[in-house]
Amino acid sequence: MKAVRIHAFGGPEVLVYEDAPMPVIKAGEVLVRVHAIGINPPDWYLRDGYKALPPEWQPKVDFPLILGTDISGTIEALGEGVDRFAVGDEVYAMVRFFSVGESQAYAEYVSVPASELALKPKGIDHLQAAAAPMSLLTAWQFLVDVGHEAPNPLQSDRHRPVPLEARSVLVNGAAGGVGHLAVQIAKLKGAHVTAVASGRHEQLLRDLGADAFIDYTQMAPETFARDLDLIVDTVGGPATGRFLPCLKPGGALFSVYPLGFSGADEAARLGITVSTLQVRSSGAQLAEIAPLLNDGSIRVLIDSQYPLAAVREAHERAARGHIQGKIVLTVE
Repeated sequence: MKAVRIHAFGGPEVLVYEDAPMPVIKAGEVLVRVHAIGINPPDWYLRDGYKALPPEWQPKVDFPLILGTDISGTIEALGEGVDRFAVGDEVYAMVRFFSVGESQAYAEYVSVPASELALKPKGIDHLQAAAAPMSLLTAWQFLVDVGHEAPNPLQSDRHRPVPLEARSVLVNGAAGGVGHLAVQIAKLKGAHVTAVASGRHEQLLRDLGADAFIDYTQMAPETFARDLDLIVDTVGGPATGRFLPCLKPGGALFSVYPLGFSGADEAARLGITVSTLQVRSSGAQLAEIAPLLNDGSIRVLIDSQYPLAAVREAHERAARGHIQGKIVLTVE
């Protein structure tokens, strides 16, 4: 089969489109012929060797390595013990996350644990389905239901979603992969949603359900927003603490990328819960959410698409930032 592999860590230039061995499925797995692949930040973090992490957290992998987690495709073969799916079923999944180097989704075929698969919603195409899993599961697990018992390596206690009905929620980075889905989920759950993004995204985010909009290129959102119940910062990093004064006592700040946050003492003083999680694969949750994708209650936006062979261009597009929705690879 054709796949995209890396033989060393580095920039987009290390991505090589080449022949690779077909995956061998084990008991409890299926072989999926891939039609589309969603690109996510962990793809380029791993490509770079997770160099932003402390050395003790940086992964040790064997090269060559196939990147990627999010796929949509058609089942080609079933492993022993798989009886919930059939050959020919159209499915989507986030494959083996979080297990560094084992998902191997940038390929024409991928083996997937059946527990991580769900039937592709019939109302969307393979591009939209491939764009959904990681971003959608991240937003869902942050806001609705964690859905797994895996330890949280990013904090000592378990992440707990908060009630959203009749609450005020701000989503920072609202036009991005996780952000545009968090806006829709919060709105579906009854929240008043403020979206923060650059001005060119305003109409789109209002179409997705945002009640209010802040153009961060014109005003700093932390100087404008006040008395919020929840802030979902999909950008995260050291600047997340700037949002603490925007929250009511008893409010919550959820950061998708928590590294560098240094406001724990101030949060405790203000009575604010700061929490994060590491998303995990879940076929059950993808199946639960599928009807919302099928009927258009949740829309997955495609920023751009590239053939699998042009994966370097796709990663270069990601590096330029200001992404509206998701970047997707197509497989002929």
